[in-house]
Amino acid sequence: MLNEIYTKQKEHSEKCLEGLKRDFTTLRTGKVNINIVDNVYVDYYGSQTPLNQVATVIATDASTITITPWEKPMIKVISSAIQAANIGVNPNSDGEAVKLFFPPMTIEQRQENAKHAKAFGEKAKVSIRNIRKDANDEIKKLEKDKAISEDESKKGQDEVQKITDTYTSKIDTIVKEKEAELLKV
Repeated sequence: MLNEIYTKQKEHSEKCLEGLKRDFTTLRTGKVNINIVDNVYVDYYGSQTPLNQVATVIATDASTITITPWEKPMIKVISSAIQAANIGVNPNSDGEAVKLFFPPMTIEQRQENAKHAKAFGEKAKVSIRNIRKDANDEIKKLEKDKAISEDESKKGQDEVQKITDTYTSKIDTIVKEKEAELLKV
């Protein structure tokens, strides 16, 4: 019974780490990442469609993203959607594709992104603590229902805390690595 609770806690904690890493992809580092346009939606025949479902999105070099629509009339729609999304650059169109030229990041922008990384880390830690609370509640319920003894309950809660500490330190490590990457010029 307790092992099921530990396994469930670990699975949920792993999902938290994956979510944190996914959040980090939205932060801009020194080189561009095509995930910056993941939250851009275009009006495609009356429905809001993700940009990557109406065009090819590639990073042509460290500071340029090229968006080639599958249908030529979509160029204007894509340009206006990118401007509306306010991702920090203006789209440039050459009639064939839309290009986004990202200027080098300033120190202030890097520090701001590092703050965002810390905030994402804190959000993940809160999730880990909520998972710990749920696991402890399940253990206390087992004890209350006389399915396990008081000693087993105490040992179970200690194990839940160890798992929580492990994942909290993993989050700290990931955030430190991301901050170092963001602040590196």
